[in-house]
Amino acid sequence: MKKKVFASDFDGTLYFYKADVKLPPENVEKIREYQAAGNLFGLCTGRQVGGLTPFITGLVKPDFYITSSGANIVDGDFRPILKRGVDREVAGALVQALNPKGYRLTLDVEGDICVFAPMDYPGKYHVITGVDDAPAGLIHQVSVHTESLEDAAALSAAINARFGDKVEAFQNVIEIDIAPRGCSKGKGVQALRDYMRDRLGDFTLYGIGDSINDLPLLEAADVSYTFPYAPEVCKRHATKVVATIVDALEDSMNDGFN
Repeated sequence: MKKKVFASDFDGTLYFYKADVKLPPENVEKIREYQAAGNLFGLCTGRQVGGLTPFITGLVKPDFYITSSGANIVDGDFRPILKRGVDREVAGALVQALNPKGYRLTLDVEGDICVFAPMDYPGKYHVITGVDDAPAGLIHQVSVHTESLEDAAALSAAINARFGDKVEAFQNVIEIDIAPRGCSKGKGVQALRDYMRDRLGDFTLYGIGDSINDLPLLEAADVSYTFPYAPEVCKRHATKVVATIVDALEDSMNDGFN
């Protein structure tokens, strides 16, 4: 029987930061059941590694992390699989263009969070004034918080128009993730597939996501899932619409599409 590998988006799929119960216990239980059955489960997200670990440690232990829209991919023990970075001059230009306009910016530097003002956060982060005093290493991604869907869409288009030869901006609801050109969740899944092929042989790759930036993931997976609350374009590209990630994991375990 083919091995099964399941790549999950984080926010709005597995974890709900605005809800009273942010990481539902039934999600945790089903992931553990999925892995205990011999399958692999990992995350495929626009977040940084440091934006995940404070919220899942002791609850979920992924077998892999595709982070920063595929720019930083590591295994379950954080050993590197693939790493790419935004050119520091480009990152600096993005910061200079966006920071004065009041957008909240975040940089992913080697998996660590870098911000421009102190914040209430349970994990490690650095407060910086610009790219020059950011920690050494690859800047995997620049993220931007906007105030509306329309603002996020317009700003994503403007960033791609100005910097599109160097980076790609992905809209994630009202967030924008700016990764190196050629990176996406789909490219990350493809890199993971290449990495795991020697270990697993032939396997089926499942993917799930809830937003526009998950489209490359849904398209790259052999079997893909999304939710009734996802944008229509996601529902059109998904193999199946499910109520929760628990339903998707159960469906994958039952191998209903193979």
